[in-house]
Formats: sequence, C-alpha cells, structure tokens
Amino acid sequence: MINNVVLVGRLTKDPDLRYTPNGVAVVTFTLAVNRNFTNQSGNREADFINCVLWRKPAEALANFARKGALIGVEGRIQTRNYENQQGQKVYVTEVVCENFQMLESKTVSEQRRQESGTGNMNQQFNPSSNQSSSSYQNDMSQGNLGRDTNPFGAGSQIDISDDDLPF
Repeated sequence: MINNVVLVGRLTKDPDLRYTPNGVAVVTFTLAVNRNFTNQSGNREADFINCVLWRKPAEALANFARKGALIGVEGRIQTRNYENQQGQKVYVTEVVCENFQMLESKTVSEQRRQESGTGNMNQQFNPSSNQSSSSYQNDMSQGNLGRDTNPFGAGSQIDISDDDLPF
C-alpha cells in the first residue's frame, strides 16, 4: 500500500504547539494549498489542509514558522474519530507530517508580512540602498520574476537566447 503526501502551501495561522502528558511535542497547523486551475470567474481557489507534526520537528516548526510562511511537508494521510461532548462521532482526516522544509527566507517572509501590515515584526526588513537589489527583492517576494527578467537590473530584459544556455 502507498500513502504518501507532499504539499507546498502557506500557514493560515501560527502553528499551535502542545505537549502530551508524557511530554511529547505535537504541533497542529493548516496549510492553504493553491489548486492548479482557476474557477469559472478566473480566480485560483485553495484547499485548507489540516496537518500534525510530532517531536523535535514540531518544536522547530513552532519556533521558526509564522502565519503566511511558505512551507513544504511530507507525510501520510491519516483518519481518526472520536466522540465529542454532545455524544456525536466526529471524523477527522489530516496529514501526519514526517518532516517539513521552509521554502522562503526569513527576510522575504518578513518583508511580505510588513507589506501586508499583519503581525508584529521584531526585525524590520531593510533592503540595501542599491535600487536594482531592492527591485529584485520586491519582484521576488511578489513572484514577478519571469524567465526573461534580469535579476540584476530594474525590470530590463535579459538579452540571451535559449541556444546560449548550457542546459
């Protein structure tokens, strides 16, 4: 049987770190994962996937990741059920993560948070005074770097053909 999950998405809120009675760390979080297609109105929808991570990786995620952080996770889908206080049976499907990877630098993440006006930042993003570097950082954080965009110039095109590339 195969039960593997690989997800890339953004945290919808800060991870919730807790400890079991035996002292084992467990963090729960929700990833917003964009769908690969747009709906009829041309908007991209997202799925909100509940995830859980255990032990040392759970503590690391809780310490380093914040709301909006782009992360990748590997794990498996697991279902469970329990009876709530009203006596109803509740079924839960979640991704039990084996590991995770932060997919953007802390600087880019903090810049995005500053631009959106959410959260308190302990460190302010202060790009270098070089205009092209600042432009590159803005384009990078907004996902505007296309194939023909020069990362060293302020929006100018790269003058290179596909035949000149070694790969």
